[in-house]
Amino acid sequence: MDLKAFIRDVPDFPKPGVLFKDIMPLLANPAAFEFAIDALCSHYPASGVDAIAAAEARGFLFAAPMALQMKKPLVPLRKPGKLPGATRSFKYELEYGSAELHVHYDAIATGARVLLVDDVLATGGTMAAACKLVEEAGGSVVGCVFLIELLFLNGRAPLAGRDVFSLLTY
Repeated sequence: MDLKAFIRDVPDFPKPGVLFKDIMPLLANPAAFEFAIDALCSHYPASGVDAIAAAEARGFLFAAPMALQMKKPLVPLRKPGKLPGATRSFKYELEYGSAELHVHYDAIATGARVLLVDDVLATGGTMAAACKLVEEAGGSVVGCVFLIELLFLNGRAPLAGRDVFSLLTY
């Protein structure tokens, strides 16, 4: 199945000069969505993964069905104030400011092999922060998996030395 046929280009969004890759048509087509989830899961054997983690929000759209298919726990990495109870956090810098990810203290077992999932690999900053948060929580990152990778933004650079898989590249 040609999944690129389900990715819509939106010029000048969210600001002039940006060509946004809209995944909503893929999500609206159950056959394409299922095909994408199957393809993402097939790259990593379930036996080598203990948990699936994703930073909010669109990463959840792919991580949740992957966790179900692979029969693994889903670990949400959230913005500050979104998780009840005690959390571990990691603050990181973005192009125009900073951001922070949180995870429950008990969400990742020591030594757990964690597969990180997101919809798009752009600059790699959020995924690099997610990797560090998982490792600070005692887990090890098995890989970083994406539906789309925007090659021209060189998002693999902050993930150097990590296994990175992208289903679609632009």
